Amino acid sequence: MNTATHLSESSPYDKLYIYYLNGRLENSPGRLGSSFIGNWEEGDTSFLFFSEPSLDQIDAILSRHPQLTLKDQYCMSFDEWHGEPLKPFRAGRFVVMPPWRRSQCVDGEVSILLDPGVVFGVGNHPTTQDCLTCIDNLFDSQEVHSTLDLGTGTGVLSIASALLGSRRNIAVDNNFLAAKTARNNVMINHLEDRVYVACAKAENSIDCKTDLIVANIHYEVMRQLIGTPGFMNKKWFILSGLLRTEARRIEAQLSSHSAVIVEKLVRDGVWHTFLGSIG
Repeated sequence: MNTATHLSESSPYDKLYIYYLNGRLENSPGRLGSSFIGNWEEGDTSFLFFSEPSLDQIDAILSRHPQLTLKDQYCMSFDEWHGEPLKPFRAGRFVVMPPWRRSQCVDGEVSILLDPGVVFGVGNHPTTQDCLTCIDNLFDSQEVHSTLDLGTGTGVLSIASALLGSRRNIAVDNNFLAAKTARNNVMINHLEDRVYVACAKAENSIDCKTDLIVANIHYEVMRQLIGTPGFMNKKWFILSGLLRTEARRIEAQLSSHSAVIVEKLVRDGVWHTFLGSIG
């Protein structure tokens, strides 16, 4: 029986003012005032987020960095940016909820507070939900003491592992704003002693020795990691973010390295997630 009751309905920002720049600021835009939320670097572009109109600050940045150009600007609500109003959802025994819209949990459920900020993805993507289900299934049958989460995003998968008993959890994302968002979520779940967040590349972090590796990342990065000594020194893996053809290739690659898939989750015939063991 679903006993969830919403305790609050207010999101953290009324409006978002987004400035789309050609070029990278390398996460050092300088002092931009209290309305500055963060800078999302993507390829050779930068998205600067503010809670108030901030064209004067953008003009100041452009004057200091002539290699940058303003390509576009947008104003939208917080919910519009994320594509829908954020609300609690369930995956396995987890109930994932925004801090401003909490839900009550029934016996046996585990709550995760998740503030996505302005990071792409709010945790309810099919691959994230299936990773949460796999974490639930694995921890239900095995003792997992440490986890490496590559492409952590908001940090939800590392937080889930910690809440189920993993004592040492390393959450890695190559995007500065994602890592900052993950750290905030670690703090609001009071897991600073169990989850360490690093801004780094997956290939530079794979050698961390942990029981479990969770990687909900791009196929090209994933295929380069499988079979490396860092991957092979893990006991279990959860791999996701794979389309049908990519999943077949990863499955063949795992088989060639004696890694065994014990559970496959497929959403809508499109998104594939693997839970398996190594060695």
